[in-house]
Amino acid sequence: MQPLLQNDDLNLEVAIASTRPQLVEFLSHHQDWLLTTSQHFLPGATLRDLDGITDHREKVSELLDLLEKDGPDTWKQFVQHLCMELDLPLELEILLMSSAEEGNLSQKQEARIDVSARSSVPKGFARRRRSSSAISDKDAKQKRLDSAENYRHLLIDTVRQRYGSRRAAGAAAQEQMQPLAFNQAFVNLVIRQSKASRLKERTDKPREDLPSAPEPEESVDTAMRVSDLFSSAVRSGTTKLIFLFGRPGTGKTMLMHRICQKWAEGVLHQFLFTFLFEFRQLNLLKRKLTLKELLFDLFLQPEESPDAVFQHLLENAQHTLIIFDGLDEFTGSMDMSSTSKEGLTLPSHMSISELFADLCHGKLLPGCTVLVTSRPKRLPDFLLNTVDVLAEVWGFDHKKVEEYVGHYFHHHSFKEQAIAHLKNNTKLLSMCLIPALCYVVCICLEYLLLKHQMSVELPQTMTQFYIKMLLIFINKQQGEHAVDEETQLNCNKKAILGLCDLALKGLEDKKLVFYVSDIPEDVKEFASLHGLLTVFEVKTSGTHPEAGYAFVHLSLQEFFAALCLMINKRVDKSYLKKKFSLKSKWTLKNEAKTEFIESFHIFLSGLSSKECRTFLMLLAEQNEAWVQDKQDAILQSLKKLAATHLTGPKVIELCHCTFETQDLKVAQHIGSLLNFKYEFKNFRLTPLDMSALVFVINSGQDLTHLDFAGCLMDAGCLEVLASCKNVEHLSFRSRRFGDDFAAALSKSLREMGSLKKLELTGGNITAEGLTNLVQASSQCLQLEEINLQDNRIRDLEVKRVLDLFSRMEKLKKVDLSNNNLSLNAVLILAKEVVTCQNATELHVRKDIVIINFSGTSGKVQRSLDLRWEENKECVIPTRHVKLCLQDRSLSLQHAKEIVSILQSCPHLSEVDLSGNKLGDEGCSCLLESLPWISISKQLDLSHNLLSINGIYSLLKSVNTCQKTMEVEVSLCHKTAVLRFTEDKEFASPHREEPLYPTDDQQVGEEKQTPTLSKKIRLTDCYFQASDLEKLCAVLKECSSISELDLSNNSLGDEGLSRLFQFLPNLKMLRSLKLDNNQISLNSVFCLAQSLSTLERIKTMNLSLGHMQVVHLTFWERIRDRSTGRLRRNFLVHPKHIENGQCFRLRDCTLGPEDVTRLCQILVHCTQLTEINLSGNPLSDQSIERLLSFLPYLCHLTLLSIKNSTFSPRCAILFTNSIGLCERIRKVEVRSNQNAFLHLGTSTHSQKTSCSLTDCAISQGQIEELCGVLEQHGRLAEVDLSRNQLGDEGLRFLLDHLHRVHVTCSLNLSHNRISQDGVLHLINAFATSGNVTEVLVSLCSKATLLMELTSRDDPRKILSLTECNFQAEHLEKLWLVLEKCTSLTEYISSSNNLTVHAAERLLHSLRKTSGPLKISIKEPWVCKKSVMNLLELAVQACGNITAITICKDKSLFQLGVSFPCCLEKVESVVSSLNLHEPEIKRACFYQRVLEKCIQLQELRLTSCSIMPTGIDYLITGLQKCQAIEELSLGHMKLSDAAIPMLVLGLCKMPSLKRLILNHNSIGNDGCSRLAEALRNMHCMEEINLAHNKIGDPGLINIATVLLELQNLKRINLSGNSPSPTGGEKLMEALACCKHIEELLLSRNVFGDGVAVKLALCLPHVSSLKILHLQKNNIGPTGGTELARALVACGLLEEISLSENDLGEGSIHALSEGLPRLEHLRKIDLKLCGITDDSSKSLSCAFQQCPAMEEIILSWNSLGDGGAQELASALPGMEKLKMLDLEKNRIGARGAVKLSEELVKCPEIQFIRLWENPVPKGLAADLTSQDPRLCFSFY
Repeated sequence: MQPLLQNDDLNLEVAIASTRPQLVEFLSHHQDWLLTTSQHFLPGATLRDLDGITDHREKVSELLDLLEKDGPDTWKQFVQHLCMELDLPLELEILLMSSAEEGNLSQKQEARIDVSARSSVPKGFARRRRSSSAISDKDAKQKRLDSAENYRHLLIDTVRQRYGSRRAAGAAAQEQMQPLAFNQAFVNLVIRQSKASRLKERTDKPREDLPSAPEPEESVDTAMRVSDLFSSAVRSGTTKLIFLFGRPGTGKTMLMHRICQKWAEGVLHQFLFTFLFEFRQLNLLKRKLTLKELLFDLFLQPEESPDAVFQHLLENAQHTLIIFDGLDEFTGSMDMSSTSKEGLTLPSHMSISELFADLCHGKLLPGCTVLVTSRPKRLPDFLLNTVDVLAEVWGFDHKKVEEYVGHYFHHHSFKEQAIAHLKNNTKLLSMCLIPALCYVVCICLEYLLLKHQMSVELPQTMTQFYIKMLLIFINKQQGEHAVDEETQLNCNKKAILGLCDLALKGLEDKKLVFYVSDIPEDVKEFASLHGLLTVFEVKTSGTHPEAGYAFVHLSLQEFFAALCLMINKRVDKSYLKKKFSLKSKWTLKNEAKTEFIESFHIFLSGLSSKECRTFLMLLAEQNEAWVQDKQDAILQSLKKLAATHLTGPKVIELCHCTFETQDLKVAQHIGSLLNFKYEFKNFRLTPLDMSALVFVINSGQDLTHLDFAGCLMDAGCLEVLASCKNVEHLSFRSRRFGDDFAAALSKSLREMGSLKKLELTGGNITAEGLTNLVQASSQCLQLEEINLQDNRIRDLEVKRVLDLFSRMEKLKKVDLSNNNLSLNAVLILAKEVVTCQNATELHVRKDIVIINFSGTSGKVQRSLDLRWEENKECVIPTRHVKLCLQDRSLSLQHAKEIVSILQSCPHLSEVDLSGNKLGDEGCSCLLESLPWISISKQLDLSHNLLSINGIYSLLKSVNTCQKTMEVEVSLCHKTAVLRFTEDKEFASPHREEPLYPTDDQQVGEEKQTPTLSKKIRLTDCYFQASDLEKLCAVLKECSSISELDLSNNSLGDEGLSRLFQFLPNLKMLRSLKLDNNQISLNSVFCLAQSLSTLERIKTMNLSLGHMQVVHLTFWERIRDRSTGRLRRNFLVHPKHIENGQCFRLRDCTLGPEDVTRLCQILVHCTQLTEINLSGNPLSDQSIERLLSFLPYLCHLTLLSIKNSTFSPRCAILFTNSIGLCERIRKVEVRSNQNAFLHLGTSTHSQKTSCSLTDCAISQGQIEELCGVLEQHGRLAEVDLSRNQLGDEGLRFLLDHLHRVHVTCSLNLSHNRISQDGVLHLINAFATSGNVTEVLVSLCSKATLLMELTSRDDPRKILSLTECNFQAEHLEKLWLVLEKCTSLTEYISSSNNLTVHAAERLLHSLRKTSGPLKISIKEPWVCKKSVMNLLELAVQACGNITAITICKDKSLFQLGVSFPCCLEKVESVVSSLNLHEPEIKRACFYQRVLEKCIQLQELRLTSCSIMPTGIDYLITGLQKCQAIEELSLGHMKLSDAAIPMLVLGLCKMPSLKRLILNHNSIGNDGCSRLAEALRNMHCMEEINLAHNKIGDPGLINIATVLLELQNLKRINLSGNSPSPTGGEKLMEALACCKHIEELLLSRNVFGDGVAVKLALCLPHVSSLKILHLQKNNIGPTGGTELARALVACGLLEEISLSENDLGEGSIHALSEGLPRLEHLRKIDLKLCGITDDSSKSLSCAFQQCPAMEEIILSWNSLGDGGAQELASALPGMEKLKMLDLEKNRIGARGAVKLSEELVKCPEIQFIRLWENPVPKGLAADLTSQDPRLCFSFY
């Protein structure tokens, strides 16, 4: 064993020689004295020889040589004169006097120690003597030297006695009383130097999960010896502060004792005085002290002259060592903000904290060395800010453990067995890295080996070790009389319990030292005997020291305190949970007092294990249930803590606690909760920490991610980590991690079989470390990603590393970013990557370097020697490589090397060389080689100093390299990108008809490969008109250009004109963009004229706004399939005539003359179908001129003008255009901003609609508007809502209605109409023969609708809602209604109509001839009894045809007929409450039914009828032989009511419709109904929806269906059958040939039933409505069903919503829908429809001619799907509603829907609720077209 400190052998001669320079320097300033004194010892001739030396130091040196050579006597006399007469530095004086007085340089050891001490006595040790009294001064000085030396000897003896090695022979009891770890041979500890910033973080950051900046490289901790602590130099006279911290049990106190011992042995000779203070003893001081009292009273009092000794201490402070041990145990306040004021005097009395602070600051004893130890917590700022040396005690490493164990077992024969046992147990080895625990383990191991040498089973946890240690200590004292453990515990139970109480009370009172009075005698005797307490002297003053007791280690006190809680009967579970908490490594700044708790919670957790249960039962004298109850409380607390937010240190603490429990179920539960919390930042981890963490992770079932950022750990941690099997992502980030760490990690990686991603970033790994790491990682075949960012890898061995990477079968990514790789290394890396057969991408951008691999299983052989060009026929393309070399300063000199690299790879997908300095020449060199480089996607040359000449080189590459598909260049934005085709044959992707070369190219080349269409984008390139000649010459060679974009240049009108002269040469052009080219209105006219000269133009979008737009699209050229050649006579799309051309002009100021000129040009465009002049400020005159040209635009179908401001007169102009052009089908003007004219293709007479909403039309425009209405008899709909007509405008309009002979609807809603206006309207309605219906509502809806007819119509309907009529209004109303002799229906809702007014209403309608239906909806209806309402009904004249009483809707409805006719009587009674006394009488029912003897339809809804009520009802119905419909829905009928109902059904031979939905009918009731239905052959409809019918009832119904040949409608939705019952039903339905409606929603039938139904459908060809909502139909059943639907050609409505149909089912449905010509509605809500199936579905909808409603809500349609649907909308002429709620449609999809909706006047609304459309855009689109609905509100 190596000693702690090297004992330097002092040599006096060497010491004198070392001081020679100092002596020469001193005497050079006293040269005259030296020469004079030397004359007494040396001859004059000798001195004269020195006269020639001018240098003072040289002359002094020569003189000293002469004196020394003259002999010892001469030298001795000279030294005496020197010391007496001159004021020498004290160190020099002592040494010279020693040399003169001792004479012999080889004295005995004691003399050597004294001499060494003397040689180190500093200046000021004795007062200087003046030359006037040399002899007396010397005596005084010598006396003071002797006094100080005597105290030093006394101090050495005391320290030896206290801290020296004193193993008294035969004193076994004394040995046992030594602290646990101190009675063994000392082994050096592992100490690492650190930075103060690290420890400061511990107090500054109470949370470790805060992000921290990368640590500087110099923060790497370095190993050091103890002697290194004192070796660093500080400025003379400055206090040196050494701070030593370490975790509990690492041996800090033991090390302090060792330092004191070595000092006493003379090793630390730089210190004359050493003092050691323990804060646990300083806590006992209640008074203030001076520094002198601290040193002498509390440590050692001088035997003589204390004042003189203290003065010597002050003058020799730099040779004084003061040790403060256990700062963390100090209970006082360390707030020094108000202490240590200036002007401090030494005799001042201060508190311990003040003395400590001033010693650290150097205000007391300046120049001394202060050594402080502490646990890493609660450190005052002043200490961290002044520390000179910071180091951490780590405890042992593996070698030290082996050394310690070897010493412990040196006298045992099983020494090697003990060492081997620990080496083979990773958990125990980790525990032994803490010296205190190592000793405990050795005690247990020794005991077990002595007892059972063959098999040893050590405890698994720290808690179990402490229990075992306690039992061993007790057992040792028994000697040969040892008994079993239970007996031992019972014998010592009282003492153990007392010791537990003492420990807990000490922790609660923050007390670590106990006096004799604190400890019961039996406890003291027991603890001292077994080595559990240590005794020492406690000094609180200079006299009368007391005996102090403390647990030999704080952890032992915590163990007994935790044990106290577990066995104390007074401690309940709630108190136990309260005391249990996790300790963090961080401590808050405002923490008031030190908590002496480090392992308390761990011991509590350990005591909750099953293995400790018996031990606890014996001590507590309780049964197992009582103990288990307490243990469960701890386990529950652990589980609860795992579910909270925990910092990294607390996660580790929780893992320790979990490990201590040894409960795998608890560990598994906690592991599952912690799975996403394994992030550890900025604290040290020990192997023991890692063992606990690995235990928890391995106990879980999920793979996890471990992230260590800035965490200090040694190789032992990595060895433990190797056993972690459930880690798939491992991350390390720290500058401390270098090649050694990488090497250690490499050993562990091989064992981690689940690891997929490894991150080792922000470290100090070099190329050598990388190679070693990769070599080890290459054996981890499961690794998918390696991240080595931000290390020190500069010049790596590329070939070797890539070869190793290629062997890793599943590797996908390697990140080498921020490693300062040189450009040469990058190019070599690129060369190797492109030839590595499983590498797919190299991404380099500045310092970013990432390599991606294919990650496919199986090894791929690499070919490095053969070039692709030489072996291309035998190489099979298996990969595509993406190469990115951005921002690496590549220049022209690198161009050839880059070309070589690119040519060496047979399959490049993308090459990115942007951000370099290739320039025109470098890019040209690269482009010339393109034909020999295989790139399938794109080449990026952006930011490479390109000019216009470089652009021409890029364009030429389009011709030289046929694979080039697109060129995109912008000189302004410095972009230059070439894109290529992926197809080897260069075929154009995603096109049914490929583009072919021109006719000139076709000659003789009929069978050649189709030419690839090119896209050229030259935006922001500063092109002017003068550049077009050269540009066009280059473009002409690229005749296959399909898209050309010259936006953001400066072509102007001239350049635009030249370009359009060149356009005929671009025969394959499909798109041309010329945005922002500074054109004027003249260019607009020129472009419009090209619509007629260039027939291939499809659309022309122009804008002269702030952002100019010129975008033309062209029809594709197609090949004539019969000849195989291009059509020369008419190069248009096959649907050209149908779709036509579109001209759009926005943001352009057009005057009347400009409009005239534009229209004159457009009339010559014979294929023009759409004109859009939105956003142009057009005057009334301009509008008038535009409309005048409509008759001449023969193929125009849509004229739209949006976002323009119109006058009210302008709206009339648009309406009047109906007379100008007979092809107009709809005129729509909204908000005086948007106008649309829809035109038909023929002039045949068709109905026309006109909508002028929110156009500010008032009375002034009504006369002109009425004239239009009178002239045009084709109007079918006129919408004048949201205008300003008012009562007068309405009156004027009504006065002219008799002249209007048309059948149309008139909408006057929101026109400020009052009650008087309504009365005038009713009067016109009553007197006018052409007004058939009026609907008025004056509430917030402000509705006013009128229906006009030009022919006789028997209908006369008046509906008044919320008109707020007062009494005077009602009187006028009755008078008007009395004149209306042809009224057929009157509806009044919420019009202040009272019961009396209702009677008056019936009276006023008494003279009405024919049938009349009266509806009254008022609040009093729900309050009146049914008796009163029925009495009101039966009082009506004529025959009752209908009675409706709906109380929940406050509705009273009466139908009567004149003259008397009883052919059909309808009675509807809703919400009839039979509990009311007045309607319980049977006579009342009988009177009503007698009047309704010919009743054919009876509907009772939402009534709660008792059985007696059912009896009355059925009895009455038996008299209604002619009844055809019986509806008893929502009646809560159960099986008990069915028998009586069945009796009545038997008396109803004519019954056709039986409605029993929303009841509680079960299988029994259903079976009884089935029997009754068997004989009812007239039955057409059965509705049993939403009952409780299962398989038995459904099977009975299915059996009856075979006999109901007239059945047309069946509704069995919302019942409870299984697939078995469903299949039976499907089999029966095949026999129902006339079935028209089949409603089976919400039955969860499944795929099997769907397949059965698919087989049934061909037999029910009359089916019109099919509902299968929410039936658990999947892809299998959905596909079969979709294919079978085509057999039902009459289908009008299909609902398959809320079924997960799958893409296959949707495609099958899309194929069949075009065959359903009558389909009106389809519901596919929540069917999982995506954009992929939207295209086929949209095409299918377009081919359904009768489609009116499509529901696609709650699917996954995005912008792509919305665009497909939008494109299909114009083809669906009858569509009224499209529901797209809750999809994923964004801005692009919404805009496309808005654009296409303009062309669809029949669509009423498109619902887009809850789609991710920006609110601003949604509001804008809604303002343009209200039919787009984005929100419910």
